[in-house]
Amino acid sequence: MELKWPLRAKPFCLCVGAVLPLTCLADVVDDSHLSLNFRNLYLNRNFTNPSAPVSKVGNWSQGFDLQFESGYTDTPLAVGLDLNGQYALRLDATGNDGSLPYSRHRQQAADDYSRGGATLKLKYAKTKVLIGDQKPFYPVASNDPSRQLDTLYQGAVIESRDIDNLTLVGGRFWSIVTRESSNHERLYRYGTRDDQDSDGLDFAGATYALTPDLQASYFHGVLNDIYKQDYGGIKHALKFADGYQLKTDVGYFNNREDGAARSGAVDNRAYFGLVTLEKSGHMLGLSYQRMTGDTVFPTLNGYVPQLWLPNWAGLPFIRPDERSWSVRYGYNFAAIGLPGLKLFTRYIKGTDIDRGPGLARDQESERDIMLSYVVQSGPLKDLAFDLKNMRTQQQYGNDYNEYRLITSYTWKFW
Repeated sequence: MELKWPLRAKPFCLCVGAVLPLTCLADVVDDSHLSLNFRNLYLNRNFTNPSAPVSKVGNWSQGFDLQFESGYTDTPLAVGLDLNGQYALRLDATGNDGSLPYSRHRQQAADDYSRGGATLKLKYAKTKVLIGDQKPFYPVASNDPSRQLDTLYQGAVIESRDIDNLTLVGGRFWSIVTRESSNHERLYRYGTRDDQDSDGLDFAGATYALTPDLQASYFHGVLNDIYKQDYGGIKHALKFADGYQLKTDVGYFNNREDGAARSGAVDNRAYFGLVTLEKSGHMLGLSYQRMTGDTVFPTLNGYVPQLWLPNWAGLPFIRPDERSWSVRYGYNFAAIGLPGLKLFTRYIKGTDIDRGPGLARDQESERDIMLSYVVQSGPLKDLAFDLKNMRTQQQYGNDYNEYRLITSYTWKFW
């Protein structure tokens, strides 16, 4: 197994060693952390309609994620360096479920795959600059932790919290390592050819806390010569007597083509609202999500999920003109003396899907049940188990029933 390091990562190590005197490096080491995460994933998806091209897909794999996080130098412009290495081994696989690299020529998932990289960190007051590998969580670009190895972006990001209650962020991502790949590749729109790629994703955003319980966000992103995207959202939490809490999350996306429009037309607007009521470990929620325009909601290569949309699930509910709603329920068993055990269930229904001129409208639905447990004490403390079952149905499509079991543990060296 050869660990592949992106070409841009190598100069970071040389740069830090060259510009910093040894007396400044003490805090880099003293405040550093080294950890290794073990993640075992079992996924089994059975297609339930007779017309499906295959009867099932899935995999069983073991992953390892080594993370070194340095401290910062004791200098006016503080400097640090993070390193990462990931490796996954296929234990068993049937077909292509999007979790592991897949060879269409061999009709088989790869035996193993790996990636590695580095991130140069700069900090001045409450402003940070990150250059290299990153796992962002923004409306215009986010990580995908749903399978074995998660998504990595490479780019440069600046984030400032120097103004009270205001977080400003901006930057550019020029490549991505998707969840089923070892290599950095240029960004393009999911569902199009990889030669219709972009020079990079430029973005800027702001989040302002008007009160401790009310915040507003705005983000603008441009996947150059492919599409541009605007996001605006408000999140609010309202506390009542007797321990009740009402949370509201509303937002809007506006997506349209940019520049040369290498991947074709982009015409999509998305509205959503999610309201949840919490009390004594119970959570009850309702959501509504609406797509307008002639095209599907655009996403990045690797099928990176848009986690700001409340109805994104096994099915994303993002097709043209789709209206979807969901009801959800969760329970934290810590309320009855069983900390670490949590339950989450939801049902999502999508209707009025535009399949194209002359075709009947489509509809789809999904039911999810998720159970998680984290060991709270003893020699196995922090060992985590996540069990998920998804059942999907589409009027014109392939229905499936899927189980996922993820077991994970992080060993902290220091």
